[in-house]
Amino acid sequence: MIEPLLRELDLWHAENRRATLWWRDDDACTDTPALRRLLGLARDYVVPVTIAAIPANSDDALVAAVAGSEEATVVQHGYAHRNHARPGERSAELAVGRDVASMHRELEAGRVRLAAMFGERFVPILVPPWNRMTNELAPHLPRLGFTGLSRFGPRPSRDVVPNLPQVNMHVDPIAWRHERRFIGLASTASRVVEHLAARRTHACDAEEATGVLTHHLAFGDDASLGIRALLDATARHPAVQWLSARAAFAAPSPHAKAARYA
Repeated sequence: MIEPLLRELDLWHAENRRATLWWRDDDACTDTPALRRLLGLARDYVVPVTIAAIPANSDDALVAAVAGSEEATVVQHGYAHRNHARPGERSAELAVGRDVASMHRELEAGRVRLAAMFGERFVPILVPPWNRMTNELAPHLPRLGFTGLSRFGPRPSRDVVPNLPQVNMHVDPIAWRHERRFIGLASTASRVVEHLAARRTHACDAEEATGVLTHHLAFGDDASLGIRALLDATARHPAVQWLSARAAFAAPSPHAKAARYA
C-alpha cells in the first residue's frame, strides 16, 4: 500500500531534492484523548505538527497539552468556527457577503487571544474554517497581524497578496461526505504521491510543501493507524523533510539539499 510513495520518494532522493511535507491538524479547542493520541504520534516520529486552534473556544487545557509537546505549534483557525454562508452556499465563517469590519474585529481579537495564551508557540497564520474565505479579506490580513494563509489545494502563486504567503493542504484522509470514514492508507499515500509527483515534474509550484491535513476529533483507530504508517514510511526516508509551520512559510532556499527535519 505504501510502495508507490516510497518509489516517488526514491526519485526525489536520486535527484538530491527535498520532499518537504508539513502536517496541520484542525479544530482544536481543548485537551482530549484524540488530541493526546495525535501529539503522541508527532512525538514518536519527532515530526512537527501544526495545531489550528479556534480562538473563541480554546482553553487552558489546550495550552497545557501544547506546552507538553515539543513538536507542536499553534496557528489560528478562524474565530469561532461558525457558519456565516448564505443559504445554498457551502459552509464558511469568513463568507462572501458578510460584513468585512466584523470579520476584521473577530480575526484580530482571535489573534491577540491566541498570542497571549500560547506565546512563542503561536504563529500568526490564518486557517479559514472549512478552508474557505472571501477574496476581499486577503488584502487586509497583513494589517491585522497575519503573516500567512493556509487553505486547501495547490496554490496558484506563493503570495496571495504582498506580504501574505500561502502554504496549503493537499491530502485529507477523511471522506467527509461518506460518514467521515477514513479513505484508507493506499488512497492517502496515493494523494501524497500525486502532489509530490506534480511538484517534481513542475506541474505545480515545486516549492510548496505537501500538506497533510488531519482532524483529530474525526479520527478513529483506523485513521490513526494509517497516519502512523504514513509517518513511519516518510520520517525514515532520506529525501523527506517534515517542516514546522514557520519553516513551511519561510522563503525557500535555492541551494537547499536533502535533509531530514526542519
